Amino acid sequence: MSVESIITENLDIWTSAIKIKSASGRGSSSKLELYGIKKLRELILELAVTGKLLKANPNELSKKAAIEEYEIAKALKLEMINSGRASKTRGVSENEGGVIHSGYNESWETCLLDDIAWPQAGFAFKSNSFNEDGVGLPIIRIRDVGNDFSGTFYDGDYRDEFLVSKGDILVSMDGEFRVRRWKNSNALLNQRVSRIHFVESVDNKFFEWALQIALRSLQGAKSYTTVDHLSTKQIGSSKLPFPPISEQKEIVNRVDELMSLCDQLESQTETSIEAHQTLVKSLLETLANAKDADELNESWQRISAHFDVLFTTEESIDQLKQTILQLAVMGKLVKQDPNDEPASKLLERIAAEKEQLIKDKKIKRQKSLPALKESELPFALPTGWEWARVWDVAHTITSGSRDWAKYYSDHGAIFVTMGNLSRNSYKLRLENIRYVTPPETGEGTRTKLEENDLLISITGDVGNLGLIPPEFGEAYINQHTAMLRLMPECQNRFFAELMRSPLAKYQFDAPQRGIKNSFRLGDVGEMYIPIPPISEQIKIVEKIDHMMMVCDSMIDKLKELQITKQKITDSILITDF
Repeated sequence: MSVESIITENLDIWTSAIKIKSASGRGSSSKLELYGIKKLRELILELAVTGKLLKANPNELSKKAAIEEYEIAKALKLEMINSGRASKTRGVSENEGGVIHSGYNESWETCLLDDIAWPQAGFAFKSNSFNEDGVGLPIIRIRDVGNDFSGTFYDGDYRDEFLVSKGDILVSMDGEFRVRRWKNSNALLNQRVSRIHFVESVDNKFFEWALQIALRSLQGAKSYTTVDHLSTKQIGSSKLPFPPISEQKEIVNRVDELMSLCDQLESQTETSIEAHQTLVKSLLETLANAKDADELNESWQRISAHFDVLFTTEESIDQLKQTILQLAVMGKLVKQDPNDEPASKLLERIAAEKEQLIKDKKIKRQKSLPALKESELPFALPTGWEWARVWDVAHTITSGSRDWAKYYSDHGAIFVTMGNLSRNSYKLRLENIRYVTPPETGEGTRTKLEENDLLISITGDVGNLGLIPPEFGEAYINQHTAMLRLMPECQNRFFAELMRSPLAKYQFDAPQRGIKNSFRLGDVGEMYIPIPPISEQIKIVEKIDHMMMVCDSMIDKLKELQITKQKITDSILITDF
């Protein structure tokens, strides 16, 4: 079967097999890795360097030509060494370099990279001359090999031998071994990056691909190290296939044609993803703009009939979750009942209860808060709802102290840190738990956690959450975490849902103090929040639970589907050649 057939007959697999990247920007297809197309490109290069892209059959003339031209290339390298224009890799060993394991065309010769090329190691330029202001020459660091230039420049002295030109072949020597061409203008070759010089008689594109595949055999070979390291000796010792020069050029032309097809597939797929994101955004705006719960329910029913087509990425489902939470805090998720006690009565009752607690010296009176201005409020509330500040419904807002290190222990009470909090969720992450044996007074009393306490990270990644569940046991917090204990009537999950909504996130992200985003305890208390009637709070949580269950079910199915597509992609690569 031809490669063109493999591409055209499996278009749906190549374009729909997609992975979520571990880290990337929000709101764009950059979060996605086009896994199918990436694997197709790898397949094309595998076939290229093993001779399976050639239409001609192996023959004795090809074998003879490969041997003769390999000898010519070696002679050219030797002549360059003797004239001082090239250097030989020290201590080249056929047992230490990379190797292409797949059987390649039997009419080809086998060569050592060092016979037809020589790697040049980079220089350890002084980092005190590095800058990101564009002063001097770009400096090529490991992360720049095969990626967009990271933007580091060098404005110190250098030798011309370390100047890299556009089109030079580079190898990253730590971590992932990548062989790529430099696509930018003149730059400097930093340490742990090598440049490969080839003799002029060979097609260096073919050997660039062959070297990349050969170096994979060295990736992870030393299991006792945490980071892979590559030496110029290993590069020069790599065993590569050597086709006749005419076949090298034919293969390069075929690869260029096939990569052009991949480029088209990639462009079309990215355009489709962007169009899908625009559609999802438009539909979610339709939900968010619903006048009331009835109109929202109608829109939800129309959209839910097409969930399998509309919400085809985890990102789109996460956006749906955020829309649900925003609708919840706007009072559009459930219908209002005119018979419900209005939130104003609840706030009056809480104010009286807090006043009594102050008189009984069980809590302290907080400072007066500025009145809420209508211009500050992001949307109008339904009848029966009220705007308030967190302090209006809070019993206690506090954080841990800095003195807990001396109480660390291998057992005892749970010590909740920022690492136990979650983003876009209030479920505690308990994979890694620390313990303390706290003092009986002072901090051991003030920061002891209770059921329904809501925890909020207030330094670094502000707004991560944790809700203390029933029967959690004795537990305490550190200084980077705020503890919000609400008044008894408000100790339900509505407020936890509110704190992971876009409304809360906007307020968490607003203050910027110092190098890192930071939130003060006072900021927590001053947050403005919508308060529904008590009975409606319960109904809203039930509705959220139902809708989130639908979303989680979609994510589970999506993950299963993507795993299946990736397995199908891999199986095509294995079985068709």
